[in-house]
Amino acid sequence: MNVGIVGLGLMGGSLALALKKYFIAKKIYGYARSEKSKQEILELNLVDELVELETIIKKCDLIILAIPVDNIISILPQFLEISENTTIMDLGSTKEFIIQNVPEKIRKNFIAAHPMTGTEKNGPKASIDGLYEGKTVVLCNLEDNSQLHVDRAIRIFQEIGMRIVQMDAHNHDVHACYMSHLPHAISFSLANTVMNHEDPKSIIALAAGGFKDMSRVAKSSPIMWSDIFKQNRKNLLDSIDLFENQMKRVRQMVENENYDELKEWMEKANTLHEIL
Repeated sequence: MNVGIVGLGLMGGSLALALKKYFIAKKIYGYARSEKSKQEILELNLVDELVELETIIKKCDLIILAIPVDNIISILPQFLEISENTTIMDLGSTKEFIIQNVPEKIRKNFIAAHPMTGTEKNGPKASIDGLYEGKTVVLCNLEDNSQLHVDRAIRIFQEIGMRIVQMDAHNHDVHACYMSHLPHAISFSLANTVMNHEDPKSIIALAAGGFKDMSRVAKSSPIMWSDIFKQNRKNLLDSIDLFENQMKRVRQMVENENYDELKEWMEKANTLHEIL
């Protein structure tokens, strides 16, 4: 089949590499807007041909939207005249708001997917061979799709080595908030806290593993993550409330010198990695 990928950054570029590696696509078409991105895509040989969106719509059996979540919604009206046999699939980190905004005419074609993988990097040069292998992809609300599109999506993800989980979009957004969106909010907050308190020379001299690990995702794209926070606003606010309660609790234990209680609190946190 012919595959068109709109957005060839970390997720789209890495998927293009996977499709080539496993000989899934007959031809891979790519669409990008900036000249810088186009040049990098061609240099990295991510796709067979860079084309306009109209060509992807006409020639592709599968169209993958690997762009920021707000852009996914804004681009969907351009696909209203696609064939009933053309699959559209997004890779966005939120699902409920996107699904609610898919035009009814193409809802059966639209597969809402979220591969649970990635890094803090972006752009074509962030593409990684093997990014998807052994990872989980969540497919949401498949009962609203035609079977052809469901089968196509499942086959592709299986062939590139992913585990498939099916989930309601609302539940996905709640879980994704705690596993991904809240940690990003905390990382951005930590980075800004340190930047507002420490001078750059101290940061360079003293920053070690713990700080680097926790602040790593603060390098993520502000454009992408502000859109995610906006689309998953309610769940994010709820999770921040719960996180603030934990910060208040640790503050009280330290203020009151309740170090035995503090130790038990930390030991409970340690048990998370018995699950992971």
